[in-house]
Amino acid sequence: MASNLGSPAPASLVERYDRVRAATLALAEPLSPEDMVAQSRTEASPVKWHLGHTTWFFERFFLPAAGAAAEPFDPAFDHLFNSYYESAGTMHPRPKRGLLTRPSGERVQAYRRAVDERVRTVLARGSPGPRARHVLEVGLAHEEQHQELILTDVFDLLSAHPLPQVYEPADLGQAPPVRPLRWLRHDGGLVEVGAGTEGFSYDNERPRHRVWLRPFALADRLVTCGEYLRFMEDGGYRRFELWLSEGWAFVRARGIEAPGDFRRDGDRWVRRTLHGEVPVRPSDPVTCVSLYEAAAYAAWAGARLPTEFEWEAVASAHAGERVTGHFADRRPRLPLAPAGGATQLFGDAWEWTQSAYAPYPGFRPDDGPLFEYNGKFMCNQYVLRGGSFATPPGHVRPSYRNFFPADCRYQFTGIRLARDEPA
Repeated sequence: MASNLGSPAPASLVERYDRVRAATLALAEPLSPEDMVAQSRTEASPVKWHLGHTTWFFERFFLPAAGAAAEPFDPAFDHLFNSYYESAGTMHPRPKRGLLTRPSGERVQAYRRAVDERVRTVLARGSPGPRARHVLEVGLAHEEQHQELILTDVFDLLSAHPLPQVYEPADLGQAPPVRPLRWLRHDGGLVEVGAGTEGFSYDNERPRHRVWLRPFALADRLVTCGEYLRFMEDGGYRRFELWLSEGWAFVRARGIEAPGDFRRDGDRWVRRTLHGEVPVRPSDPVTCVSLYEAAAYAAWAGARLPTEFEWEAVASAHAGERVTGHFADRRPRLPLAPAGGATQLFGDAWEWTQSAYAPYPGFRPDDGPLFEYNGKFMCNQYVLRGGSFATPPGHVRPSYRNFFPADCRYQFTGIRLARDEPA
């Protein structure tokens, strides 16, 4: 693998492993047993399943790679908690994960403790070999991805409740003022994109390569709720000329007239958050919009969505300005508008691009069982960049490529505008 991960002392590896695992449990603390088993949609998963699956990943992939394969904690878990790894055997259908009332939550917690003990034993013997070390790094990053999914899936679950629900109380404070949008010009030309050989990256971020860009400009902040409300008030959801054909059919078939986290309350709009329902605040970035809605808004605004390479070219110059997100203290927060005059490209909401999720030139999937991790999904999906407030900080990097189908509206997805510039 093209990765330069260094060789920290075994104690630091154990501490990092324990920190990541504990963070997952902390996100489950506010939930009831009933919350933990419910599934709001086929694309989401119950929190109890997330707890089991992330544990299965270490048992199924890391321990064998480290030469510590043993009898599984429960042979049935290999079927129940496999997600999509055909090479690992059979799997329970994703749309029916909410029917897994058994094993109990206590049994899943016991599973986590047993696997954690085996992993700690391996790490206590010394830093594992390069292959096992890479699988461990992927496993830790994989669990952090599921921490974000826990928040998005819980958000979707509680949003589906007929009464307003709170995942965690919070004082949102006063809304920041709306800052005028500025444009960041890029002269284009031949630029390098993708992950290099320093630090951890997923296979879909590699290899680093060159692309040619025409002159363009990128908005220095996300589209706000106030701006999106003006789009709605101007008939944005009724004007077919703004929409991609598939998007127009999508919103009409589902009767969509607002972002997925908006709800009409009399003559006003309120917004569902992890902290309950709040009035829509004009300066907050709009979230829970599909690619279709993002493209329609961009057309209404006389702009377009950026390509993923345009976004990365600008973001690479501002990588030091990333925000830490809720994982700084392991607690979620409502997305906040960029403060002051700072250029904010990271950590508020995932940003749709117009780029299809496809392999880079020279792409090679990871070796071994992890070859199924990313490459098999490079079809009918679009790339998102930047990270949301729920994204772990290690995943908020210029080369990170998230991906979802165009109709996804339950993730914390937002809009950044781009436009062509004269040469």
